[in-house]
Amino acid sequence: MNNVVDEYGWETQEAPCSCAFISPKVISVLSGLNIKRVLDIGAGNGKLCSELATCGYQVVGSEYDQKGVEIARENYPEIPFYNFGVQDDPAELLVREALFDVVVSTEVVEHLFSPHLLPLYAKGVLKEGGYLMISTPYHGYFKNLLLSLFNKWDFHHTALWHGGHVKFWSRRTLTQLLEENGFAVIGFFGVGRVSYLWKSMILLAQKK
Repeated sequence: MNNVVDEYGWETQEAPCSCAFISPKVISVLSGLNIKRVLDIGAGNGKLCSELATCGYQVVGSEYDQKGVEIARENYPEIPFYNFGVQDDPAELLVREALFDVVVSTEVVEHLFSPHLLPLYAKGVLKEGGYLMISTPYHGYFKNLLLSLFNKWDFHHTALWHGGHVKFWSRRTLTQLLEENGFAVIGFFGVGRVSYLWKSMILLAQKK
């Protein structure tokens, strides 16, 4: 059985609802780094790539869902988009593109059966000392407790969503994933909602 999901349901150019609270923080953090070239892994329909390009970055998108790539190419023809997933060889992208200063991957790692492939792919396309920024739904003690008290786990897990969330990350486990695969975590940001009940978290790491 294939260890990836081919389609995640991209149909329009509309931004996912999570972009409203994730994208501004991604842009804010990137503005504090001395970077030019950005790769968005799991670029979806290309909306974040478009926002980053507007900020003046040299942006490339990589997305495994062919329909997402088609939508992105149609709506943002000035940005290169490639139909690659983290299970592919990074060398295939580097035949076409130069190394990157930073890799961004928003709300992707929770969908991966083999999540270690994401930091390994990022490491393969980054310059020495380059950055990896990952966002994923936040899981911590107080949030998990409230989900239990209000009987919201079925809603939260979205178990019936084809290609949905298969991993549920805490700050500790995501940090461990990155550190075991060639990165040092240098920043943590909670986004959406109030502190410790965040909707998502963003980790910033640097290639060792």
